[in-house]
Amino acid sequence: MTAIKESSTQNMNKNIAEMHCPVTYVMNRIGGHWKPIIMYQLINGPKRYSELKRAIPAVTEKMLIQHLKQLEADKLIIRKAEPVVPPFVTYKLSASGQELTPVMNAMVAWAKKDSEILAKKFGLLEEAM
Repeated sequence: MTAIKESSTQNMNKNIAEMHCPVTYVMNRIGGHWKPIIMYQLINGPKRYSELKRAIPAVTEKMLIQHLKQLEADKLIIRKAEPVVPPFVTYKLSASGQELTPVMNAMVAWAKKDSEILAKKFGLLEEAM
């Protein structure tokens, strides 16, 4: 990924859009495919990297590491490293990340409802989600 200069027009426009549109702000923080899934996995408590990888088998190691770093930089998760050998690192939602729990739960409820509607519409026999 190419770094964008802080003073670039693109970066200024992004910052202006973020200040004026709450949806843009949210999507810049938790948007993308993996961030919400990672956060959803942390709702029930801290997890180690390997637990997250097992819970989200489709994510590559590179993407999981990258998104964990971004979520930590955005203060949505907390990384705790124990000073032992081998390293014992856990990730948990920060207070700000925990405030998104109702949003995540609303997304889950919507997904279940919508997938059931689609399953009925297309006559799918297997249970949706």
